[in-house]
Order: sequence, then structure tokens, then C-alpha cells
Amino acid sequence: MNRPYFIAEISSNHCGSLKIAKKLIKIAKKNGADAVKLQTYNADSMTLNLNKKNLLIKKGMWKGERLWELYDKAKTPFSWHKELFKYSKKLNIKCFSTPFDIEAVNFLEKLKCPFYKISSFEMNDYPLIKRVSETKKPIILSTGTSNLKEITKTVNYLKSLKVKNFSIMYCVSNYPAKIEDFNLKNIKILKKKFKCKVGLSDHSVDNTVSIAAASVGAELFEKHICTKESKNSPDFKFSLLDNQILEYRKNIDNVFKLLKKNFFYRNNSENLYKKFRRSIYCIKEIKKGEKFTTSNIKLLRPVQGLGPEFFYKILNRKSPQKIGFGVPITNRIFKKINL
Repeated sequence: MNRPYFIAEISSNHCGSLKIAKKLIKIAKKNGADAVKLQTYNADSMTLNLNKKNLLIKKGMWKGERLWELYDKAKTPFSWHKELFKYSKKLNIKCFSTPFDIEAVNFLEKLKCPFYKISSFEMNDYPLIKRVSETKKPIILSTGTSNLKEITKTVNYLKSLKVKNFSIMYCVSNYPAKIEDFNLKNIKILKKKFKCKVGLSDHSVDNTVSIAAASVGAELFEKHICTKESKNSPDFKFSLLDNQILEYRKNIDNVFKLLKKNFFYRNNSENLYKKFRRSIYCIKEIKKGEKFTTSNIKLLRPVQGLGPEFFYKILNRKSPQKIGFGVPITNRIFKKINL
């Protein structure tokens, strides 16, 4: 992999407009995203349409919202999917989705969805995972709210289903997520334990977390994207505006480049600056037979003669010839002397 895989999440940022949804796909393509992701569900497949206290969100950025109403407002209608997949293909950008139930998987299979993501809150939905596994397509597993024991259990279930092509997303399910919510060493832990690609599903409000995640080995990145037209979206506060997306792409790419070699590496371009190392110069005229001392030789830039490693080897030796002020002390002067 030459650079991180960047997934632009549309989620609810279309604000109920097919036109905005298509605009977001175009923006994602223009700004270097490798794929766009939809969410495939109906509110009735997520929760009950009842006015009960346990179905009311009591904390966080969606405080006061009824679950059913929130999902109904945020959904991407099934009737849009075919057109959005077709439009993405036209723009040559991958389009895939997070299905939230088996019916959604069946629907997406008809659209030839290339791979699937399991959301954090469905990570233990084994019937859903089993159905997705039956498609024989790659799976991205998001892990927000789950501890390592729970993640291990789900990964083992995937393996029992003979799923080999899967990736894990380290995710913090806070909206928006704060710096103190993260422990990016989790990425290293997940990579070491599960021997698979690990990425970041990023709900933070700037690029700090993603840059740091790239530096510890994240290979996939998912970030919500939006436009100013998305300001009434439930996800607007933790989404990248269209003019921020390219910077995000460049940030994670640049960190990836910094980590490209698994051995000690020095670019050849640096060789141009080797001349600014020090070498031994005559700083006071030296007569033939006169000893080299700290009064008549000195280490100065640029390098034109013997390097600093020879300084003590010639100190207190007799000069084999007359040397003028400012002349670099070269190996040629000592051709008869074994240094």
C-alpha cells in the first residue's frame, strides 16, 4: 500500500437531498478520497417508533432527540442507492455501505456493493455478520464502545465463518470525540493481536488524531464529509467541510511517506549538504618540519580536506611541507605518512 485508504463517510450529511448526496460524492472524488460510504437502513429497522423514555437520548450532542426520529432524519433512502452507486461508478470512485440488518445486505447485494462495513454498535450482531460473510466480500469491522475481549470474540467469529479478508477500525464512539477519549496505542495493539490492517474511524473535530494515528500504523481512515448545506445534519459538528477534505488527505499521506521504510534510510539529496561538514584547515602558516598544534590547525567548514576523525592523529606530528594560511590539510600532504 503506497498511501492510506481514505473513506469519505456521507452518513446524514445529505440532509435529505439527493442533489447534496451526489455533490458530496463529487467532492470526495475531487479531494482524493478512495471511496465513499453510505449507511443503509430504515428507521423501523433500527428502533421502535414509540414515545417511551428509554427511547429518548438523554445526553450528548443529540440530547432530547427520539431515537426513531433521529434515524428517520438521518437515513439515506433505499430509493437513492442505485443512483448513488451509478453516479460513483461514473466518477470512478468506490461506493459501499454499512448495512444495519440482513434486509439491507440483501438489497446492497443487488447493487453489487464491493465490500461492507459493520458499524460499532452492530459489532456483536452475529446474524448480520454471518449474512455479510456469505457475500464473500471484504469486511471492515468498527470497534467503538468495545473492549479487547469483545473485539476478540467477534474476530474469532469472523474466522469461524472462514472470513479472511477483513480490517479493523479503531473507533471512539463519542460525537464529537475529544483528544482525551483516544489511546492510539490501541492501533498497535490491534495490529499485533489480529495480524490484519487496522484503521481509524475518526469522529474528532480536527486532523490531530488522524495524523497521530497514521504515525502509529493506521492504514485506513474514515471521516465524515459535508458542505455548508449540511449545517442541519446530525453529524455536521464532527465532519470535514469540503474545503478541509484535501488537507486531511494530504496530512495522512505525508505521515505515511514519513514511515515508508523499515530500514535506516537517507535520501540521496542530502549528499549535496555533506560539503558543510568540517575538515582540518591551516589557520597559521606552517613551516616544513613544524609540528601541528591547536594554534595552527582548526576544524572548519566546508569539508575540503581530512575530516575531524584525523585531527588527533596528526596533532603533534611534523608537517612534511610548508602549508599556507587557509589551506585545507589533505591526505596528499601525508602521502608518505600512514594515518
